[in-house]
Amino acid sequence: MANTSDSYLQPPYDYSRHNAEVQQVMAAYKANKPIRAPVQFSMNERMVIQNRELNIWGYTWKDYFENPEIRWTVELAFQKWVRLNVVQDAEMGLPDEWNGVGVHYQNCDEAAWFGCPFVYPENDMPFIQPILQEDKRNLYDMVPPDPLTGGIMSQAMEHYQFLEDKRRHEDYDGRPVGKSWVFGSGTDGPLTVACNLRGASEVARDFYEDPHYVHDLLSYITDSIIARIKSITVFNGGTYPNSGWFFADDSIELISTSMYKEFVLPYHRKMLQAFSLGGPNGIHLCGHVQRHLRFLRDELNIASFDLGFPTDMGRARAELGEDVTLVGNIAPHQLKMGPVEAIREAVRKLCRSGVMQGGRFILHDGNNCAPNTPVTHFQAMYEAGRQYGRYPVTQDA
Repeated sequence: MANTSDSYLQPPYDYSRHNAEVQQVMAAYKANKPIRAPVQFSMNERMVIQNRELNIWGYTWKDYFENPEIRWTVELAFQKWVRLNVVQDAEMGLPDEWNGVGVHYQNCDEAAWFGCPFVYPENDMPFIQPILQEDKRNLYDMVPPDPLTGGIMSQAMEHYQFLEDKRRHEDYDGRPVGKSWVFGSGTDGPLTVACNLRGASEVARDFYEDPHYVHDLLSYITDSIIARIKSITVFNGGTYPNSGWFFADDSIELISTSMYKEFVLPYHRKMLQAFSLGGPNGIHLCGHVQRHLRFLRDELNIASFDLGFPTDMGRARAELGEDVTLVGNIAPHQLKMGPVEAIREAVRKLCRSGVMQGGRFILHDGNNCAPNTPVTHFQAMYEAGRQYGRYPVTQDA
């Protein structure tokens, strides 16, 4: 009997033919001679944990965070589900080797490393409890966490060793599992971490009532982040600095560009001085950040923007020029709720907005797909991208 679930792609799907097209599309894009805009999606393990049909074990986020055996099971089930069901410009079908299982804690990573405790709401994503919300002066008693053992990192290292031992003795679905890794070689950004440690409303007040404190907080966070990234990058087998560097800081949507220049720019520059040889660099920004884009391009040599659904991508292209890579930005709620006709229309409008001019555009969710998004909706966005994302760009229906 055919599977009628929203969570699984209906057979048959020709993975070999798909992968051959992906290789052609990506090779042309990387050579700056795009055939069409690549179509890709960002998602994480919540696609399994928060989907009752896929989460056949009934695991919770607390289970996933605290038990490396459960992390192994969920992460590899997630990888398999994506490869067999999410149609995008990435290799599909079973791999020769699974990606290594990473020890991470979603968007709680850095705050938990600084010492913030987890909060596990029922039927939702975990978050952290700010540790400077009640008394911000506690900052001055804080010692930068050890890059390899501070806060949640001590547990993460134990879980990493468990996963490394397990993968050496076990495969998954008849295929080997790649090297494990530990979070910490990137950052959600100094201001975003500050909002996690202090509370977003409290930081907003501090900008006006105690600007010196904001600089003290951002300085402490930035210096700690740099030390951690250096150590974890080496631990995970990477190197630094590189020609360019990619980072995030979603919370800059909370402030004006003049405030960004005064309060946050110095710390972004400090990170780039540590990890970039000058760029071009890249940044991920959810939210209402349109006003910042040109300033970031000019001040930090940002040439790749991964942007959320509030951004007008056509306007961004007009303001930033054709040499900048723009990634985005179909709204995740649109992608989840549909219907298919509305998804196709959203893709058509985005591709006809001017964002495709110059060929440096990746059609993407904006930003991070929601659990229980029907796989037919991913397929609809992909097929619309194949139709409307072709070069040369036309204005036909």
